[in-house]
Amino acid sequence: MSDIIQLLPDSVANQIAAGEVIQRPASVIKELVENAVDAGATHIDVSVVDAGRTSIQVIDDGCGMSETDARLAFERHATSKITKADDLFNLHTMGFRGEALPSIVAVAQVELKTRLKDEEIGTDLCMAASRVVSQEPCACPVGCNFKVENLFFNVPARRKFLKSNTTELNNIIAAFERIVLVYPNVTFTLHSNGTELYNLRACGLRQRIVDVFGKRINQDLLPVKVDTSVCRISGFVGKPESAKKKGLKQFFFVNGRYMRHPYFSKAVMSVYERLVPQGEQVPYFLYFDVDPKDIDVNIHPTKTEIKFENEQAVWQILSAAVRDAVGSFNDVSTIEFDTEGKPDIPVFNPDGNFSMPKVEYNTQYNPFKTSGPSMPSGGTSSSLSRDYDLADNQQKVPDQWEQLYSGLDEKPSEPVHTVLFPAQQDDDDDPLIEEKSPVHYQYKGRYIMTAVKSGLMIIDQHRAHVRILYEQYLQRLGARKMHSQKVLFPQTVELSAQEIVTLSQLKDDVSEMGFELTSLGGATYSVNAIPEGFDGIDIPGLLHDMLADAKNEPSSAVSQVHETLALSLARAAAIPYGQVLGNDEMEKIINSLFLCENVNYTPDGKSVLCILKQKDIEQMLGA
Repeated sequence: MSDIIQLLPDSVANQIAAGEVIQRPASVIKELVENAVDAGATHIDVSVVDAGRTSIQVIDDGCGMSETDARLAFERHATSKITKADDLFNLHTMGFRGEALPSIVAVAQVELKTRLKDEEIGTDLCMAASRVVSQEPCACPVGCNFKVENLFFNVPARRKFLKSNTTELNNIIAAFERIVLVYPNVTFTLHSNGTELYNLRACGLRQRIVDVFGKRINQDLLPVKVDTSVCRISGFVGKPESAKKKGLKQFFFVNGRYMRHPYFSKAVMSVYERLVPQGEQVPYFLYFDVDPKDIDVNIHPTKTEIKFENEQAVWQILSAAVRDAVGSFNDVSTIEFDTEGKPDIPVFNPDGNFSMPKVEYNTQYNPFKTSGPSMPSGGTSSSLSRDYDLADNQQKVPDQWEQLYSGLDEKPSEPVHTVLFPAQQDDDDDPLIEEKSPVHYQYKGRYIMTAVKSGLMIIDQHRAHVRILYEQYLQRLGARKMHSQKVLFPQTVELSAQEIVTLSQLKDDVSEMGFELTSLGGATYSVNAIPEGFDGIDIPGLLHDMLADAKNEPSSAVSQVHETLALSLARAAAIPYGQVLGNDEMEKIINSLFLCENVNYTPDGKSVLCILKQKDIEQMLGA
C-alpha cells in the first residue's frame, strides 16, 4: 500500500491558519496596528474603504524593515519577538506567533512599503495569495505602509458571510478602541471612506478615555490604584449612577493586552451589587501589571483569553481595590466651624430644673352659643377673651341644627357587602376579555388584578404597556405616520464613533420616527424635534439605547430595524413601575392589550400576564 500522508503546501497551510487569525477586516487592523506598536511607532494612521472589504491601510513611523526582513516577514512563524521557547513566558510585546502577516497575505492582496532610518531607499513589495507579485526599491518615509486590498478574494465563502458594512465597521472601531486605550502616548487616527472618525493625540490615560468616549464619561470615573507583590492594578471604574443596561464600556488589560475575563468582571460587579438596579452594570477601564511568568497568553491566536497562575488572589485584590475606590467616593458632610453671626442654640442640660408646661382651656366653651359662660376659677381673662372672640366670629347657627345629625346612631337593617369579583362560571383556560370584571385592583403599583372567566388574571402593567406601544409604533413606522413636535429648548447629545456610524445608516428611519437631529460639529448633535407624546422622557438616553440596540442589525433588513427601534421607543414611553392607575386607566390598558397580536409576551419574550385558576384558589383556601 502506498503512503498517503503528505505535507500540505505553504499556501494551503497559510489559508488554514488564516481561518483562525483573520476572521474579518477588524482582525487585519488589530494585527497590523499591534505590529506598528511593537515597532516603536509614535504616530499610526488607519484608513478603511467599505468597512475593510475594498481596502485597509495602516501607516506607522516605526523602525521599518530591511529588504530581507520585508520578504521574510510573510513567511510562517517568522518573528523578531521571540527566539526560544522560554521567551513565551517573558513576553513584553503584542505579537509573537509569526502568523499574522502570512495569514493576511494568504487571503488578500498586500502591498508593503517600508524603509529603515539609516537607509535612503525603501522596499516596495507586492504579494497576493502567499505569492510574490513584485519587489522593487522605492522612495518612502521611515516606517511601514501596509495596504490590504480585496480581503478574502480567493475565499468566496468567507467573503460572502461577512456582515453588513455597518456591523463590520463597528467591529473595526471596537478593535481600534482596545488598542488606543492601552497606548495613550501614541497618536492614532482612523478614517472610513475618507471621513475622520478618530483623531487621538498623545495624552494621559484619563484624557484618552474622554477623547474616545466623550466628555460626559469624565464625571463618572473613579480612580483605582493598588500595588501588591502579586500584581499592580490601576485605571478607573464608574460611579453607581453611571450604570446602564446597554452600551457598556468595560475593558480589562493585562500587560498592555486586551483580555476578556468574566470571572474578574464578576469581582467588579459584586461591589455594586446593592448600589445599582438589577440588570445594570457600570463602566470600567482596569489595567493589570503582572509578572509575565505568572500568566499564559498563548491559548488562542486572538490572544484575548489569558490564564492567571494566582487567579483567586488577583480576584480578591481587584475586589478590594474597586471597593476602596467606590467607598472613597461617598460624600461626607463637612463640619462647620465658622459660627460668627450664627444664632446661639442652647445645649440641653438634663440636670437642670425644668417644669412641665401647663395647658389651660375652657371646658364650658360652646361655639354654637353667642354668649360666653362665666370665667372658671383656673382660667385667665386673656384666654377667656379669646374664646369670646372666636365665638363672635362664628356664623349664626340655624335653629334645630340637631336634626341634621339625626339617624347617625341607627344601625342599618342589612349589612352591605362589597363584591370584589363576579360569580364564576365553569373553568376555562381561555381568559375571555368580554367576561372580565368591570372593577380592577392595582397591587403594589406594579400589577393589575382582574377577574376573568377562568379565575384571577394578574397583568404586569409596564410589560403590557410595552406590548401595546410596540405594536402601535411598529404600525406607524411601517405606514410612515409618525408625527414629530418641535422642542422649545433643543437638547444636545454626544455620540461615540460607533453610534455615529449606526446613526448614518439609520438616518432616514430616525427621521421617520419624528426625531430631528442636527450636527453641531464633531460628535455633538442637537435634538430639535421629538416624536409626539414623548414629553418628559430622557431623549439623549433614549437615543443611546436605540443606537445600541440597532448597532448589530443589518441595515438592509428595514423591518428588523423598525422592530428594534419600535421596542426602544416602547420601553422609554411605557408607564413605569410604581405609577398609580385609576380604574379607567387600567380598563384602557386591559382592552388595548387584548387587541394586540400577542397578549402573553413582550416583544423580547417576557411574560405579560398569568392566571390564577379558580380551582387553585379553592384548593389553597381549603374550599
